[in-house]
Amino acid sequence: QVQLVNSGGGLVQTGGSLRLSCAASGRTLNVYTMGWFRQAPGKEREFVAAIDWSGDRTYYADFVKGRFTISRDNAKNMVYLQMNSLKPEDTAVYYCAATRGVPERPTDYDYWGQGTQVTVSS
Repeated sequence: QVQLVNSGGGLVQTGGSLRLSCAASGRTLNVYTMGWFRQAPGKEREFVAAIDWSGDRTYYADFVKGRFTISRDNAKNMVYLQMNSLKPEDTAVYYCAATRGVPERPTDYDYWGQGTQVTVSS
């Protein structure tokens, strides 16, 4: 019903910036809360950020507050994650996802993108 495609990952140095994008097709995104998650090798998938259907409410994990910003453009069916002051521990595959449930809970998400690799060098 909803297809999500991640892009924008890459290799950056510590302290650098990167913007991730999530393009949606199918049902329009204006009925979903959109989230970003990440998964590093050997670790569980963890919540990064989310934004509600209207764009009026955002949610952030403590480890990205003040560094990452989530935004959405429902008219374009796009969601973004602006990442600044990147650290080596931010290295992971990043996924966008859509939910009608709890923003911080991975099991509440109905649709997932394929992921994009972010690597931060020391």
